[in-house]
Amino acid sequence: MKPLLFVLTLSVMLTACAPQSNDRSIPFEGIANARDLGGLVMTDGRTVRPGLLVRSGNLSRATDADVRLLQRRYHLTDVFDFRYDAEAAADPDREIEGVRYTHLSTLPQRLIDVFSSGRADSTQVKSDDFMASLAHYAFNTEAQQMARQLYPIIIADSISQRRYGDFLRGVLAAEGGSLWHCSQGKDRAGWGTAFVLAALGAPRETIIADFDLSNRSYIPYVEQLSAQIDSLGGGEPEKAFIRAMVGVSTENFASTLDLIDQRYGSLSSYIETALGFPKEEQEKLRNKYLKN
Repeated sequence: MKPLLFVLTLSVMLTACAPQSNDRSIPFEGIANARDLGGLVMTDGRTVRPGLLVRSGNLSRATDADVRLLQRRYHLTDVFDFRYDAEAAADPDREIEGVRYTHLSTLPQRLIDVFSSGRADSTQVKSDDFMASLAHYAFNTEAQQMARQLYPIIIADSISQRRYGDFLRGVLAAEGGSLWHCSQGKDRAGWGTAFVLAALGAPRETIIADFDLSNRSYIPYVEQLSAQIDSLGGGEPEKAFIRAMVGVSTENFASTLDLIDQRYGSLSSYIETALGFPKEEQEKLRNKYLKN
């Protein structure tokens, strides 16, 4: 497979069967890696209201029970889909009555072009064959470099910035609960969550800890592939690729936050200047979603 195509295959194979074992996880039947931001404590001592802000994998396999839970407990009125067009078309979200869907592709075009040039029908790839191929692909230095640069490319892209800004404005305008997702609910959804939490006033350690929780959803796959890396004589660079592609690279995330600090002064300043979500709107977001 070509670089980045593995991510598409992962979205098909993992989202339907990822275990729900992380803190604040939501026990959906067909929606992977889902959790409520409710209960997180901000720097001013206020906490996020439960049942209104949810991050997850895509909704293509949402069951009737999942829909009822979203409607009754999470008061869902708005869904924000960060996937690019071909992803969303190949695995469309389940439609839920009364919910407004907003498509905001946050993957930079240069990465979409790489995806599209190698796209294949990933549903035809057998799980065992795919896992074996991914273990071997972890030794590809180009793939390792791509994994390290994924987050810096996303946060520096002007279109991605604008769409994450649109997302924050959408969450502010939502009449009820908001849910945002990409394919697996880890990287692009993880950055969306980081921006929401930062705008709400979360300390950095809280933002990083929530991002890292996605790894718990995919532990069995990371462990399986890491064992294969060992059997092939690989080391830390290969395992870092597996963690980044199957789970999330918390190390890359933290270093990209440092990069934002270097370029913009702080994550809050980045949200205000690069994403176009000013301090007064951040204050409105806090008043809407925080409680004493």
